[in-house]
Amino acid sequence: MTGRSEAITAVPVGRTLVRIGPTRLVVRHRPLLVGGVLVVLLAAAVVLALSLGTPYVAPQDVLASLTGAGTRYDLVVLELRLPRVVLAVAVGAVFGIAGTLIQSVARNPLASPDVVGVSQGAGLAATVALTTGASAVLIAPAALAGGLLAAVAVLLLGLRHGLAAQRFVLAGVAVAVALRALTEVVMLSADPIDGIRAQLWLVGTLAGKGWRETAYLGVTLLVLLPVLLWAGWALNGSALDDDTARGVGLRPVARRVGLATTGVLAAAMVTAQVGAVDFVALAAPQMARRLVRAERPPLFCAALVGALLVVLADLAGRRLFAPTQLPAGVLTAALGGPYLIYLLLRGRRKVS
Repeated sequence: MTGRSEAITAVPVGRTLVRIGPTRLVVRHRPLLVGGVLVVLLAAAVVLALSLGTPYVAPQDVLASLTGAGTRYDLVVLELRLPRVVLAVAVGAVFGIAGTLIQSVARNPLASPDVVGVSQGAGLAATVALTTGASAVLIAPAALAGGLLAAVAVLLLGLRHGLAAQRFVLAGVAVAVALRALTEVVMLSADPIDGIRAQLWLVGTLAGKGWRETAYLGVTLLVLLPVLLWAGWALNGSALDDDTARGVGLRPVARRVGLATTGVLAAAMVTAQVGAVDFVALAAPQMARRLVRAERPPLFCAALVGALLVVLADLAGRRLFAPTQLPAGVLTAALGGPYLIYLLLRGRRKVS
């Protein structure tokens, strides 16, 4: 009894010791609280996105339609708006997960799929497909292949020194710049109409998309679920240097390769469906980390923040300049610049 009391009192403030058979887990209160608040905010954003538009649907009618009570707005809510909003949630969640994994490997808050070449590889392949008259059904597979090939190139360049954080980021930036230049060359040499179509794809949009893309991302998450469960555990040791990690029995290079591969695979798959919705994967992990006050970005909270960002960006793109609709990627990119400036200024203050 005394040993049990000492074990309980040894748990720091803000944490709870949970026993599952012989296993003991220390659960932090703040991530649970932040996660709960984010779920509530995301639910409110979804209802708001389903309400606003022409026609306007009152929130109580939205809830009635969602619960099957039946209203005269069922067609608007369930058929016209819900597929796009659910897709926005899925896109943001996957980007948040991908950004968390890549930033944890790079140990750099500026690392993300749109910085390390994955988005650019998908963009180049999609641009080639769009400007050469390829069938519409081939655009997403081409973009997926391009993103994965770019990821392979980055991983191979970074693996030379055990996928060291700095080398991984530099390799990604080099590949991204080269692929972006090639994309510009393809667009300039293409028919103007095809070039405009490619440009619209590159900025990332949810318009005209819905259940099919959502189902694809849902299957992706189900397939990656066992890996993501492992990644959530593996992230605990991502902040350790190689010598310390090996000293406690970890395999740092294998762990970094696994995390990076999972991150770039998730990023390539979501980019193939909706285009390059920039800066969500960059901002969501760091926002979640600051909310939770943790040393590393939390995977689940980053997914919720990413989903919230994309839902709000898509809603703003639909309504701010109505009847003109802006792609969600335009709004997220517009927020990305000030966010980068904030990170730079914050880093400068820390150095000072």
